[in-house]
Amino acid sequence: MLEASLLFQYSPWLLFAIALMAVLYSSVGHGGASGYLAAMALWGLAPHEMRPAALLMNIVVTCWLLYRFKPYKLMPHSLFWPLVIVSTPAAFFGGLIKIDASIYAIAVGVLLLLAAIRMLVNPSAAEKVVPPARWLTVVVGGILGFASGITGIGGGVFLSPILLIFGWCSVRQSTAVAAGFILLNSLGGLSGYWVSAQPWPDGTAWLVLAAFVGCLVGAELASHKASSGTLKKLLAAVLFIASAKMIYAALYSEILEQHVRTAHGLKRFYTVPRGGSVGLSAPWIKKSPTKIPLINLHRCRPDYAP
Repeated sequence: MLEASLLFQYSPWLLFAIALMAVLYSSVGHGGASGYLAAMALWGLAPHEMRPAALLMNIVVTCWLLYRFKPYKLMPHSLFWPLVIVSTPAAFFGGLIKIDASIYAIAVGVLLLLAAIRMLVNPSAAEKVVPPARWLTVVVGGILGFASGITGIGGGVFLSPILLIFGWCSVRQSTAVAAGFILLNSLGGLSGYWVSAQPWPDGTAWLVLAAFVGCLVGAELASHKASSGTLKKLLAAVLFIASAKMIYAALYSEILEQHVRTAHGLKRFYTVPRGGSVGLSAPWIKKSPTKIPLINLHRCRPDYAP
């Protein structure tokens, strides 16, 4: 009953956007975390909601994709396991890190910007498949895994062009490698987040359900090799907007905090959740009974020093 009542804390349009992102990303073998983060950023969800939700949606979507890809036996194990042997524990340690909300917003904003550029640039696959050096796959996997754990982005959107440009595997194999890579990184990142006892958002099941419905459609599109340059351009535009919104909101919060700190001589601030879902998009100020300004920066601690 409680979970059902939490359905209405999310806009139906947000659930639709999550499902649409799942369709687009799963159709090319990706979990879709960068799309989910973009959608959640546009609807003003807080970092403590975005990060675990994106990782959980990644897990559900990539599990289904790997189930659908299994009959085709696309996975090149000699490439896959060196990639994930370090990336998964790296994602776990990344998930342990309790990152400041403004830093998180800027980091995710930059990654969304890179993902948008990636959508507009279709890397040409190398003419010949050349297996990479083992140490190189380990290094690439570790870097992407750590970034995955910190931000909630699975890393597949950045791994795929590397696989294709340098000819580490074929185009069809890259789809399976990216899905497996995203799955294990997301499991590692979510485990680290859980172990570190960071806040778990309510109502996540509805976001996951929306992503799962979308991936059912996307997996069918993938099996029929459907793709659309127009859809990729639209998706890139969404990622650009979400990136700009997150970076602007983070910088605006810093400017607002400094302004109020200077005006009122405060060293710390109270923070007040907005209906249980504090968004980066709308920093606001109210007066408390003691005339201490309340700032919705959701990264401050509930104490102050005048």
